[in-house]
Amino acid sequence: MAPAAPPPPATPSPEHTGSALELLVHGVGGATPQEMLGDPRTVRVTGDTTAAVYRRTEDAHGEKHPERYGNEPVAEAYCWSGLTSGNGSRALWLLLLPFMVVNLAHWMRPTATGRTRAVRLYGVLVRLVALSLTVLLTAAACEVALDLLAWQCAGADACAERRSWLGFLSERQGGWWSQPGRRLALAALVPTALVGLLWYLSNRTWSAYESQRPLDGEDFDEDDPFGAAAAHGPDAPGPDADGSPRRAAPVRPALGRPGFWYGRRLVARLRAAHTAAGFLTVAAAVAGAAARHDRGAEGPVPRIIGAAVEGGIVLCALVVLWVVCRRGRSERTRDTRLDGALISCLPGSALALLALAVLYASWSRPDWQSSGVLPGEATFRFLALGQGVLVVALAVVARGLYRRTPEPHTVLYGLGGPAVAMLACALGGVMTGGVAQRVADWLDGPGTPGMGREADIAGPPVLLSWQASVIPVLLLLLLVPVLVLVVRTARTARRLGPIVEAEYAPEEPDEGRTRRIARIRATAALTDSAPWIVGVVSAATLLLGAGAIAGSWYSDQVPGRAADGSGPFLESLADAAQSTGSWLIGFGFILFVAGGRRAYKDASARRTIGILWDVGTFWPRAAHPFAPPCYAERAVPDLASRMSAWTSTMPRGRLVISGHSQGSVLAASAVWQLHDATRRRVALLTYGSPLERLYGRWFPAYFGAGALLGLHRSVHCWRNLWRATDPIGGPVRIDADPDPGVDRGPLKDPLAYGRTTRLPLPEPILGHSDYQADPAFADARADLLAELGPLVPRQTEARTQKGTSGRSSG
Repeated sequence: MAPAAPPPPATPSPEHTGSALELLVHGVGGATPQEMLGDPRTVRVTGDTTAAVYRRTEDAHGEKHPERYGNEPVAEAYCWSGLTSGNGSRALWLLLLPFMVVNLAHWMRPTATGRTRAVRLYGVLVRLVALSLTVLLTAAACEVALDLLAWQCAGADACAERRSWLGFLSERQGGWWSQPGRRLALAALVPTALVGLLWYLSNRTWSAYESQRPLDGEDFDEDDPFGAAAAHGPDAPGPDADGSPRRAAPVRPALGRPGFWYGRRLVARLRAAHTAAGFLTVAAAVAGAAARHDRGAEGPVPRIIGAAVEGGIVLCALVVLWVVCRRGRSERTRDTRLDGALISCLPGSALALLALAVLYASWSRPDWQSSGVLPGEATFRFLALGQGVLVVALAVVARGLYRRTPEPHTVLYGLGGPAVAMLACALGGVMTGGVAQRVADWLDGPGTPGMGREADIAGPPVLLSWQASVIPVLLLLLLVPVLVLVVRTARTARRLGPIVEAEYAPEEPDEGRTRRIARIRATAALTDSAPWIVGVVSAATLLLGAGAIAGSWYSDQVPGRAADGSGPFLESLADAAQSTGSWLIGFGFILFVAGGRRAYKDASARRTIGILWDVGTFWPRAAHPFAPPCYAERAVPDLASRMSAWTSTMPRGRLVISGHSQGSVLAASAVWQLHDATRRRVALLTYGSPLERLYGRWFPAYFGAGALLGLHRSVHCWRNLWRATDPIGGPVRIDADPDPGVDRGPLKDPLAYGRTTRLPLPEPILGHSDYQADPAFADARADLLAELGPLVPRQTEARTQKGTSGRSSG
C-alpha cells in the first residue's frame, strides 16, 4: 500500500509591505498644491518657492501610520509651475523664441544605430544654424543702431532735424560726435549691451534652473558613448529554463544616462562662443565701415591698422567656429568640468577686439561723410544663404539616418528637425526684419524707405524688404492646407455622429449634443496633422526665401522699385506686397510680445499655448545657449531624488508616480533616472499624456517606440489613460507581444450623454482636463497598487531577496 502523500505546505502568512505613496505631477499651466490635493490645508515637505513637494497637513507624517489609509496611498504633489510661469516680465523670453526652436531641432534627430559620425554631423549642423541666429540677431541690432540711426538718420539733415535727440550726432552741428566713425562707435553700445544681456540671462538662468545635480548614478563605459551596452529593467537578458536565449532587454535610453540633465560644460562653451560671436559681429560692423573708407581715400589713419583689426576679428571668428564644431553633449557622464581658459579668454578677446574697433573708428577723419546705407549690407544676404545651405545639408543627414533606422511614426520621414530649423531661421528673419522695417518707417516720416519718393533715408537692407514682401504670399499659400483641414474636420465630425450615438445607446439621440461631441473629437484629431502643416510651411519658406535672396541680389532694389516698368498690374502687386508685408511683420511682432505677456498673466491663455512653450523649454540647451532655460534640468532631478529618498526610507513601501500631460513626460524622464532596483518598485500612471503622440513622433531618438518599450519593461507596471476628445494626450502604443495592456481608453467623454436622475445637469466634455474626476482614474490607480503587491508572502519575499527578479507588467 502506497504511503500517504505528505500534506501540502502551509501557506505563509502574508505580511503588509508598508505605506503607499502617490506622487502627483501636474501638467501645462500649473496647478496649486491645494488644487492637486483637494485640500486648502497643505504643508511643504521639501523644495523651495520655485518647485516643491507638498502634502495635506494631516498627511505630513502618513508613513508612520499606514493603518489610517487602508488601500488609499498618501498623496504628494510636486508643483513645478514656478519654473515656467511668473510675472509678466518673463514674456521677454518670447523674444528668444528662434533660439528655442532651433534648440528643438537638435533633439528631433531620427533614431540612429551605429551611425556615430552622422549623429555628430547632425549636431554640428544644428549648432552652426544656432550660431547664425545669434549673428543675425546682433546684426539686426547693428542695423537699427549703427545703420538707421547713427549712419543714415544722423547723416541726413532732414531726418536729424525731426529727431532732436539726435542733434548732437548731426553733421550740420559739426560737433565731436558728428564724424561717422564716432557716431558708429557710440551706437555700438546698443548691440554690445544686447549681447551682454543675453550672456547675463544665460548665466543667471543656468544657476537658477539647470544647476541641480542628481544625487547619485553610475557612469558608463568610455568605449560605449551612446550607452548601447547598458541593459536595464526586470527583463535583463539571460537564458530561459530550456536553455534558449532570452529576448534581448532594452538598452538604457539617453534620458536615463547620468549626464543627460547636467550639460554644464557644453552650455558654458557655447555661451562663450555665442557671446564672442555677438561681440565680433559688432566689431566687424564698426571696423568694416572705417576700413573701407580708409582703403578708398587717403587719410590720416594708416591702412595697416584697419587690416590688423579685421585680421584679428577673422582669427577670433575661426576660433568661435572651432569651439562650436569641436564638442557636443556628453551624456554618459556628468560633465562637471569647465574649460576655464576658453570660457574667460574667448569672450574677453572678442570684447577687446571690439574695443580696438571702436578706437579705430573714432580716429578723426574730417573728410568722411555718411551717405546711402552702411557698408556691409551683403551680410544679411550671406547669412540667409548660409542658413538655407545648412538646413538643406541637415535634411540630407537626417534623411540618411532615418533610412538606416526607420520608425513608422516619425514625423515627415525623419525631416522634422530640418523643418523646425527652417522655421527657426524664418522666425529670426521675421523678428529682426520687423524691427528694422518699423524703425525705418518711424525715422522716415511720410516717406517709404527704399522707394526714393520723399524718403529722407535709404532704409534697411534690400533683402529685409524682399523677405517682408514674401509674407503675404506665404499666407495665401497657407490658405490651401487650412481649407483642406477645415473640410476634412467637418467630414470627420459628420462621420463620427452615428458612432457617438451608438456609444451612448440606448439613450435618446440628441442631434445638438451628438454634433458637439463629434466636432470636439474631430478637432482634437487635428493635432496629428500638425507635422504636415509644419512641412508645408518650411518648404514654402525655403523656396520663397531663396526667391527673396535671388531678387534682392539681382535687382539690388526693394520689390516696389524692382517692378518699375513691368506693367501696372505687376507694379501695383509688388507695391502692395511690400507695404502689406512690412506692416504685417511689424504688427505681428507687437502682437507676439503682447500675447506672450498675456499668456504669462492669464492662466487660461497660458494653457492654450503652454504646451508648445513647455515642450520647447523641456529640452536642455544643447544647440543654443541663449534659449529660454530648461525647467526639466531642475524638475527631473527633483522627482528622481524624491522617489529615491522615499523608497530608501520605506523598504517595503509602494510608490505610484502619477503625471498629467507634460507632467507625464517629467515623470517618465525621472523614472528613467532611477536605479534598476528602485524602478522595479515604482508604478507609473499617465493620463492626457503626449509621450507618444507628440514626443515619440517628433523626438524618436529619445521617446521612440524602443524607448517607450524599455520604459514599460523597466517599471513594475504602467497604465495610460486617454480620451478621443483630448487634443494633446493619446495612447502610448507599446509594441509588445502579448499586448501589455498599458493603454486604457478611449475613456468615455462626457461621462453622461444627456440628463439622468443621478446627473440631472449636462455633463461637460472634459477633453484634456480633470482626468482624476473620471472613475477610471481611481480604478487604474487601484490596479497599480494591487500589482505592486499590498500583501507579500514571507516565503516569496525571501525568494526575491535571494535573486529572483521583480515582477514586471510586461
